[in-house]
Amino acid sequence: MTPEPSRRSLLKAAVTVGAGAAVLPALPGPAGAATALKHPGMLHTQADFDRMRAQVNAGAQPWKAGWDRLVANGRSKSTWKPRPLETIVRGGTGANSVQASIDIAAAYQNALRWKISGDKAHGDAARDILNTWSATLKTVNGNADRYLAGGIMGWQFANAAEIMRGYPGFDLARFKKMLLTVFYPMNDRFLKEHNGACISNYWANWDLCTMASILAIGILCDDQAKIEQAVDYFKHGKGNGSIMNAVPFLHEGGTLGQWQESGRDQGHSTVGVGWMGVFCEMAWNQGIDLYGYAGNRFMKGAEYVAKYNLGETVPFTTYKWKHGTTCAPREQTVISAAGRGHAGPFWAMIYNHYGVRRGLDVPSIQAYSKRVAPEGGGGDYGGSQYDHLGFGTLTFTRATAANGNGGGLLATGVSRTFESVNDPKTYITESARLGADAVTLRVVPGLADPKGYSLVDAEGRYLRHKNFLIRFDANDGTALFKRDATFHARQGTVAGSVRLESVNYPRRFVRHSGDRLRLDKALDTAVFRADSSFRPA
Repeated sequence: MTPEPSRRSLLKAAVTVGAGAAVLPALPGPAGAATALKHPGMLHTQADFDRMRAQVNAGAQPWKAGWDRLVANGRSKSTWKPRPLETIVRGGTGANSVQASIDIAAAYQNALRWKISGDKAHGDAARDILNTWSATLKTVNGNADRYLAGGIMGWQFANAAEIMRGYPGFDLARFKKMLLTVFYPMNDRFLKEHNGACISNYWANWDLCTMASILAIGILCDDQAKIEQAVDYFKHGKGNGSIMNAVPFLHEGGTLGQWQESGRDQGHSTVGVGWMGVFCEMAWNQGIDLYGYAGNRFMKGAEYVAKYNLGETVPFTTYKWKHGTTCAPREQTVISAAGRGHAGPFWAMIYNHYGVRRGLDVPSIQAYSKRVAPEGGGGDYGGSQYDHLGFGTLTFTRATAANGNGGGLLATGVSRTFESVNDPKTYITESARLGADAVTLRVVPGLADPKGYSLVDAEGRYLRHKNFLIRFDANDGTALFKRDATFHARQGTVAGSVRLESVNYPRRFVRHSGDRLRLDKALDTAVFRADSSFRPA
């Protein structure tokens, strides 16, 4: 039921590694800096903040609804006053960890409001909360639950700090020291020792929050070794948080993956799914595709949990493990209905990766994302209200769920050139190839689907596919031509880019192979996604 870390170098050129783990294209930077980390680069990148700001300023939905939810949360007020502690205690006598969780939520929420609105009062509030905690906190204590505090607060603190990196007066060096001396040693010890218990004693969520903390600390501190430690554990760790143990069984032809805590209760199952999403999203923003690892195994686990919590039935395989210091065998023979329907603020993150960025069919994840939207954050939920930072409708939405139109990246009635993302300064040309002489194309509503798009050149010819080759032809008025010349816009690999998916051949995209343009079946590789991404300009 368990595996441990295998090494892998990070941030190299786009290749496929192991069982479906793709390393995305190396991040931009000066010569010789291919392994430099991206900042901000945890849950949110600068491109994400630019998108949020543009959509909120435009009053576009659902971003505006997500923004309103953030503004309504009392912890997002710029007048927030932190209450730092020297010792955080979770579990046992003197428990006070909620006090820290509330301040972390306030720091994150004020950081978001500053980054999106530009209001300095919120930036100052987030900075001051983080500075007072790094100046005060010395240890995290309590019973075994102290490791949960170390994991949850570690990744959340680091994410708030990553947003505030470079802000005037923010003491990043002292904050890093706090994470490296208070949180990381606890995280490292837990993954290696599991509090002295049997390796299978602790549920997946214990590992997952700990892994997320190590990854986030590694990113904040530009520490490749810690990033590799977290990624390796995800792939081969011996505890229940590693991917093959968190999703131990596949069902229904491999489309659903039974979650490790499904026989326990649904509150813990959904929270664990959310933490794995946090882990995968942070890795993705550093060029590491763990969402797709092992044939999208996380996606299958999330679909399973979402489907059951939507009220549908799912298969269940008897789950056996050893428990406690005596390693007594235990087993669960049925899925647990306890906590069924738990509403956590992380489904937008998972849906917008698989359903929008990747264009995959994830009906249960999509339905659950719609059900809990607009997502709130710390202070808006029940007993687990501080387990997640939240506000995913605002921060992760990349396309309107209603039409999947690429998040507004294409607008009808305007003219655009289309530049290759991974072959800069080459464009779609008038001969429907890739070259230096760009053809200007007018974007119009799709001939076969008004929610899609058709592209027309100055001579009135439409970009279309025929025998899976891309070409320009005059509209002959047939239904087949209209379908051949209609595409849905999907999010591309970089900000401001799109991928053109065929209406009549779903999961086939316009992509370049050398200078040829083809309609090819999607491959789950970074190379294919880059080949099929174009910047409209």
